[in-house]
Amino acid sequence: MRHDGGQGLRGRLADRYGEAGNAAYGFACCLVAIALCGQAAHALKQPWLFPSLGPSALLFFEKPAAPESSVYNALVGHLVGIAAGVAAIALFGLFGAPSVLEAGVSLARVGAAAVSVALVAAVLPPLRASHPPAGATTLLISLGLLDEPRQLAAVAAGVVLLTAAAWALNRLSGVRMPLRGSS
Repeated sequence: MRHDGGQGLRGRLADRYGEAGNAAYGFACCLVAIALCGQAAHALKQPWLFPSLGPSALLFFEKPAAPESSVYNALVGHLVGIAAGVAAIALFGLFGAPSVLEAGVSLARVGAAAVSVALVAAVLPPLRASHPPAGATTLLISLGLLDEPRQLAAVAAGVVLLTAAAWALNRLSGVRMPLRGSS
């Protein structure tokens, strides 16, 4: 019972143990990849570990051959999410404003959140870079949770680290994870 991208170690585990084999592969790979980002965050005292990496990791290890799991889609998706979040906070005059955790949800934050996710939804399809977790990245920024230049650089670095770790773990396990999703 092989699943999408189920070749290599993942496929052997699935063939032998069914869904429990897929679960074991996902567990082990997510553990390593997220821990790596967490170690970087801890060592550098920067947010290299943030919520939208979780859904990306799940895609990378549950559906590694899917177009939205490709290296290109992940990197472009999250980078567009970062840019859309910054554009939205600029549009609504929210640079330097307190986050929703500090000040509550203002109408300007609602606008910035809506516009940022809408921008991601509009920009990713023409780039052939669908990566749904990018919608969470843009909300982290437009809601003011991570919006300082150093934080934005750390978010981008965390995405690169997770994506590189996922690609390497999948390749080392004999699992195909494309560099670019199919058109």
